[in-house]
Amino acid sequence: MDSLEVEPAEAALLFGSEIERGRAFAMNLATHGETLGLIGPLELPRLWTRHILNCAIVAPLLRPGRVGDVGSGAGLPGLVLAIARPDVDFVLIEPMERRIAWLNDQVAELGLQNVTVTRARAEEARLSDPLDQVTARAVSALRKLLPLTAPLLRDGGQLVLMKGAGAQAEVDASTKELRKYKVSDVSVETLGEGVLSEPTRVILGTVRAPRETTPSS
Repeated sequence: MDSLEVEPAEAALLFGSEIERGRAFAMNLATHGETLGLIGPLELPRLWTRHILNCAIVAPLLRPGRVGDVGSGAGLPGLVLAIARPDVDFVLIEPMERRIAWLNDQVAELGLQNVTVTRARAEEARLSDPLDQVTARAVSALRKLLPLTAPLLRDGGQLVLMKGAGAQAEVDASTKELRKYKVSDVSVETLGEGVLSEPTRVILGTVRAPRETTPSS
């Protein structure tokens, strides 16, 4: 088995006072991730830089409120962001039972008071209230991701979708879907340049729910 990547110096900067929880999660993922099918066999030497810090760099974009993470899987980015932002409430949405078990185990072991785990496909999730923001990482192309994420948001809620180098191309190819799901103010932000060895690209967009019209008297 490949050895776990040495913790980069940037980790303490990104996690701040929550670094011990970040380290515990990294060790748990390194120990059990491959066995549980959460990460591939070649990921340990780059677990911090490619996965954990890649997610943690997004934390400053989140606002106090309720944030949903669609397709949480190993907890990337949901658990990482919940560790980095204890002031934000997270709803982790994941359909697979073994991944749900992992997420619940980590929430309990890490003592995370700001996380709820929901077993559901995103399009079938029944949440008590609309979300303020929604994240997703490595789920699907933007045009297929929009139907899974945009309907979960309140009017004025924001998409915070982690993508690769082709993020802008995905936006350009999704004009029809962005219009259909009332997503405006769309931009691609590159985070971590000069801080991380691999910058993170995030597609941001605001969802505007159709306004009800009141009949004139």
